[in-house]
Amino acid sequence: MRASRLLSLLMLLQTRGMMTAPELAAELEVSVRTVYRDVESLSAAGVPVYADRGPAGGYRLLDGYRTRLTGLSSDEAVSLFLAGLPGPAAELGMGAVLAGAQLKLLAALPAESRERAAAMREVFHLDAPGWFRDPEPIPYLSEIGDAVWTRKRLRVRYRSWRRGEQWTTLDPLGMVLKAGLWYLVARAGDKIRTYRITRVSAVEPLDEGFDRPEGFDLAKFWQDWTERFERESYTAEAVIRVSPEGRARAAHLAAPAVRHAIEATAGEPDADGWVRATVPIESVRHAVVDLLKLGPDLEVLEPPELREAVIARISALSDLYGAR
Repeated sequence: MRASRLLSLLMLLQTRGMMTAPELAAELEVSVRTVYRDVESLSAAGVPVYADRGPAGGYRLLDGYRTRLTGLSSDEAVSLFLAGLPGPAAELGMGAVLAGAQLKLLAALPAESRERAAAMREVFHLDAPGWFRDPEPIPYLSEIGDAVWTRKRLRVRYRSWRRGEQWTTLDPLGMVLKAGLWYLVARAGDKIRTYRITRVSAVEPLDEGFDRPEGFDLAKFWQDWTERFERESYTAEAVIRVSPEGRARAAHLAAPAVRHAIEATAGEPDADGWVRATVPIESVRHAVVDLLKLGPDLEVLEPPELREAVIARISALSDLYGAR
């Protein structure tokens, strides 16, 4: 632990130049007294660390001194793939590892590249989760991530909409972060499936390893799966009329498939500018909620059961607000 801290202190001075003892203590999460002892140890080991006295002083390395020892551990090297995702890195239990890896990487860069990397970090920030969503608790994310990395089988208790909650044994092939939600891609028996990790209520790591399917490509699988999921989610169609205002609002309020269908199937506008279009729907229940987002700027024409469901919802709202 102390050797790692001494290396981190050295990398901080090499990367950032002069730093005060309190600044170093804050970065290393130790006391100022510990920083004093660590600086003495570096000096005794031959590292040219100098102290500039006075209000503007601090510790610095001798001009021109650079260590070529970056000391990236295997965990730190892996964590660099999450360099743009500090939140997910922390969820996976790699927050501190990521910080150390970034520091060592900066120290290894030439001065010009180091300055550009630091400037990039100051002006670009990635916030993966969607708007207006509280983060979901994911108590087993780290254990699942470890099984993915070490290629160890897992027994998980998973809650699905169709089969309820049950135990299953999985070969964890990869993890995907989609719009702030974590998914596990795993093989169950002879089929590769996708599991939403927040629905995992218990995990039992197994010592048994597994072989990845030959030629398996996580990114390609995920792309194919999402396209198929979106395509299979829409099991029916509805015929609607949309006003000019509704078409404009659909760009922000309607699902992408509905929005694209309106533009692709819209006929000639009538005298008031309304167009007739055919759009995909998941079910009557889902469509009522989705299509009513456009309020009086969208009218459902077919199927009859959807039109009746919309009328019933509007009638219930009218009764609730005493509009009759």
